[in-house]
Amino acid sequence: MSKSADLAALIRARAGDAPVQVGLILGSGLGHLTGAVDGVAIPYGDLDGFPHAGVSGHNPNLVIGNLEGVRVAVFGGRAHYYESGRGDAMRLPLEVLHDLGADTLIATNAAGSMRPDMVTGSIMCLSDHINFSGLNPLIGEPTDARFVPMKDAYDPGLRAALRAAATAENTDMADGIYAWYSGPSFETPAEIRAIAMLGADAVGMSTVPEVILGRFLGLRCAAISTITNMAAGMSDENISHDHTKAMAPIGAAKLEKVLRRYLRDRE
Repeated sequence: MSKSADLAALIRARAGDAPVQVGLILGSGLGHLTGAVDGVAIPYGDLDGFPHAGVSGHNPNLVIGNLEGVRVAVFGGRAHYYESGRGDAMRLPLEVLHDLGADTLIATNAAGSMRPDMVTGSIMCLSDHINFSGLNPLIGEPTDARFVPMKDAYDPGLRAALRAAATAENTDMADGIYAWYSGPSFETPAEIRAIAMLGADAVGMSTVPEVILGRFLGLRCAAISTITNMAAGMSDENISHDHTKAMAPIGAAKLEKVLRRYLRDRE
């Protein structure tokens, strides 16, 4: 068996054989949402090849169980390109998700806003992305499957369902384009001006490689950003990772309501 199949078998032995329906990746400051799942938490350290999730604010556990009546796999933390220089750092976890039966991936992240009307504490459903980093997690993939079409990478049906969930919960959720910046340093004001000119509405250091990998694996993908700061040069905020962690819970409360409603209403 492949490594992902071996890990999927280990996970089933601990968490049960029922197929997973939806995978959720939690961003900075959002790891507490793993506690909402009625299931089994497996430390990443028990899953050979899973990321160490060395970013503070992440919860390095895979939680398998039920959330609002849906069988989910919740990744309490992710690996970033800036930690190891590997764009494909989340490939194995997503291969495991696929092997567990999931057909849907929803990623969340903390992001900086480039829109005056999308302030700290807002949430944004990604309509598309700009790979400002120029990196790609499929570099080195030897098969023709690497040529993944990215039109509608953020599944229109999933986006519509998430918007309907936000409306049902009386929660404002913007639509927008997310730009992936490699990090770990934050962007300069000049870089933010350049990214804004390219058409991005928010900027962050994750998610894009996961969506590329998700599409490669045949998963339907969606993503939501919590806005934790205005991007460099757009306000007087003192941008830092501590600031990100402090502000993330504001948007996370909105995001949790939307995700729960989406799962309750999922057909």
